[in-house]
Amino acid sequence: MAVSQVLGNLSVADFLRDYWQKKPVLIRQGVPGFVSPLSPEELAGLACEEDVPARLILESAGARPWTLRHGPFVEEDFTSLPEDGYSLLITDCEKLIPDLMTLVAQFRFVPDWRIDDLMISYAPPGGSVGAHIDEYDVFLLQGMGRRKWMIEFPPKHSDFVPDLDIRLLQEFDPTEEWVLEPGDMLYLPPGVPHHGVAVDHCMTFSIGFRAPLLHELAAGVTDRLITQMDQTARYGDPDLQAPANPGALNASSRAKLRAILQSVLDQDDAMLDRFIAETLTERPLDHASFYPQNEPLDAKALRDEIAHSGDTLMRTPAARMLLVEDESDSAGGTLAVDGQGMVLDAQTLPLARLLVAQVFYDAAELLAVTEQPAAAELLQQLYADGVVQWRPNMLSI
Repeated sequence: MAVSQVLGNLSVADFLRDYWQKKPVLIRQGVPGFVSPLSPEELAGLACEEDVPARLILESAGARPWTLRHGPFVEEDFTSLPEDGYSLLITDCEKLIPDLMTLVAQFRFVPDWRIDDLMISYAPPGGSVGAHIDEYDVFLLQGMGRRKWMIEFPPKHSDFVPDLDIRLLQEFDPTEEWVLEPGDMLYLPPGVPHHGVAVDHCMTFSIGFRAPLLHELAAGVTDRLITQMDQTARYGDPDLQAPANPGALNASSRAKLRAILQSVLDQDDAMLDRFIAETLTERPLDHASFYPQNEPLDAKALRDEIAHSGDTLMRTPAARMLLVEDESDSAGGTLAVDGQGMVLDAQTLPLARLLVAQVFYDAAELLAVTEQPAAAELLQQLYADGVVQWRPNMLSI
């Protein structure tokens, strides 16, 4: 699947300045001539596999309105569906089918740590998931058929219907609507009420972008700061004096406790940057099945395979990598991979730069940056951990 652009005639600079996290925009033929690489039948087949995050939403054919069912499904689940009034959704599709990263990679004008996943949905004519709000940025790319999208902007309603399996808005007053055809794309910032209804049999590709919850970011960083402390150290008060009120936390004790906590938080920028990168790249527990079991190879054998096999390595789509270069040392830094920081030096930094800059790696470039033993060992370690993998020769399920 070849994709060379995703914003149509809109430049990246104009999009980021005028629309990103600000307001919706419809982009006609954002991906000109886009053809879905999957058929509805193939999507249904994928939903029958183990460890595939698949959902069926039934408007009225379930035990109650808007019933949500989780996969894996079996063939009878689909043959027994009504003719309309349902939607099939599969998240993390680029992790299940790595070649779909050729599409996701075209959205890397937004930093990697903000990219969440590619969801593919199918609906028969009239099918929808109701009017709702997403708490993330999303590009809705039409892949097959037509879908009518309606939005409410600026948002006016945010209350949800109680006691449903999914979160649907109690009220929705659309201010704009469009019918999207294959290649058309609608961008929505977080919090914009929207409702998509299939005009005919249609598939939509949703590229979503996560923003970390600030309390989770703070928790991840402070947890790492705590690990730097002496785990046996205790509070001490050899200068204790009899208090006027034993039940009060007096001023001198408060000052001492504040100083202890401030000393934990008062770290240099380099350490905080590393802990932030490690927190942002933490691997979700349910992503383990998305990592390949690569054939065991030592560093030399891996380089030989890259040089002579004709195959290409790629970043495993589920893997999260961030490079933090040392501003005080042009030959140092940290490579954060799935929540773990790896210290870089002059031998390994060029490899790290290549690994985070690209998704699909050129063999000659990989060989050039792994000539040094430390770099070859780092690549072998990432390969053994499934962070990089051989690129599939073709799109397959």
